Amino acid sequence: MPSGSNSLMWFRKGLRIHDNPALQHASKGSDFVYPVFVIDPHYMKPDPSAFSPGSTRAGLNRIRFLLESLADLDSSLRRLGSRLLVFNGEPSEVLVRCLKEWEVKKLCFEYDTQPYYQALDNKVKDYALAAGIEVFCPVSHTLFNPADIIHKNGGKPPLSYQSFLKVAGQPSWASSRLVTTVSSIPPVGDVGKCEFSKVPTIKELGYEDIEQDVWSPFRGGESEALKRLQESISDKERVANFEKPKGDPSAFVKPATTVLSPYLKFGCLSSRYFYQCIKDVYENVKKHTSPPVSLVGQLLWRDFFYTVAFGTPNFDRMTDNRICKQIPWNADDELLAAWREARTGYPWIDAIMVQLHKWGWMHHLARHCVACFLTRGDLFVHWEKGRDIFERLLIDSDWAINNGNWLWLSCSSFFYQYNGIYSPISFGKKYDPNGDYIRHFLPVLKDMPKEYIYEPWTAPLSIQAKAKCIIGKDYPKPVVPHDLASKECKRRLAEAYALNQKLNGHVNEEDLTNLRRKLEQDQQQENKRKRQRQKLIS
Repeated sequence: MPSGSNSLMWFRKGLRIHDNPALQHASKGSDFVYPVFVIDPHYMKPDPSAFSPGSTRAGLNRIRFLLESLADLDSSLRRLGSRLLVFNGEPSEVLVRCLKEWEVKKLCFEYDTQPYYQALDNKVKDYALAAGIEVFCPVSHTLFNPADIIHKNGGKPPLSYQSFLKVAGQPSWASSRLVTTVSSIPPVGDVGKCEFSKVPTIKELGYEDIEQDVWSPFRGGESEALKRLQESISDKERVANFEKPKGDPSAFVKPATTVLSPYLKFGCLSSRYFYQCIKDVYENVKKHTSPPVSLVGQLLWRDFFYTVAFGTPNFDRMTDNRICKQIPWNADDELLAAWREARTGYPWIDAIMVQLHKWGWMHHLARHCVACFLTRGDLFVHWEKGRDIFERLLIDSDWAINNGNWLWLSCSSFFYQYNGIYSPISFGKKYDPNGDYIRHFLPVLKDMPKEYIYEPWTAPLSIQAKAKCIIGKDYPKPVVPHDLASKECKRRLAEAYALNQKLNGHVNEEDLTNLRRKLEQDQQQENKRKRQRQKLIS
């Protein structure tokens, strides 16, 4: 049986050695430290019925990224005289079994604001505290503790970025340097009857029959994260002058952003260390950009969404979400499938969706374009449906940020100027007039002349034939006419906003059903009038 002072370090996110207060605390004064990761079937169990390879909740690109991150963490722990103990099962059951078997005195893990982890953590914490085990669970995934910001703001999360900045101020830890190096970790003690494994491969997880021709070009792990961070901050001018939303969404050979988001999502990179590195650069340059557009501003946006998500019940849905406009979205599964499967007939939109499937990542402006197109721009499909697809396929899919962005881009919360939309034709053309991005991700259009690449349905048949791409046969016709569809979306949003205002936000399911019926009747009347006008003309 184990003896002496034993600590268990439970890894979930925070898959790193640098700036890991939970790991530091687990190591302090302990004879043995058991570093544990539990493969949770809730996220990882293969689901053959899902629309893309992967589990019920995660596509294969993200699962692969996680496994690479775990393998890298295991290598780092081994260099420090330890190793990662991997278990499979319901995490709270696994943890309780290990805590008992190893006579653990100290349980350490990083605090997580996501509802699923909140419930899980409470289960494990309750057992540990009742058993007299010390629990240490620091906030180190974000710059601030969302609960502190909500408390400072009178019990409610700030709902605008500027009010968030005002309440947040400077992070309390930023006045001293973070601990970013570890020289050793106490060894793993006797594991007794707890059967663990090494980090599994994709095949060992049960994904053996999957052929994927293109994998995400981004490799998981802390080592890769720190390498990318150094590359990003070594260009001091770029760091100082970084300005979002500028940047080219069509750049794919060398993406126009740092592509550190998946590393921040899994905690392979500490957002606090990233913040510290940017601040160091700022001190050595004459001038730099400021939030919301600066690089520090991006980290603060992340904390803003984390804080609002933490303080808003039902943040991830429209119903019973007090900050979300109630809108009678379409439940059109055919339009949703066309969007998801990159066959809307709009090459700019479809190329972005192909990049999402293949890479699990695309530029933030590209995300904005396809989210706007699905919801308020053209198809008027519910933002929750698009959110689910992003949540599955993105390697950097992050519960708070993904939901926050879909609320924003559908004009359901945070942003309400629904008249301004991303054109599925002219927006991409502005950055990439030749259509190289489209040609790369949609090779069926690779020989289409640049005059027609964004609107191939307008190309004469002879040109389509020469380009070996007949519209309606080799590549689909547009699922909706953009000009008419966007006009109709704006009309529907105007009516929905008026209803939300009239009922002071207390819109129920019956109100939405009535509005949906009214909008459909209006649409039928409008179509009837059009047909009559056409008859008169002819």
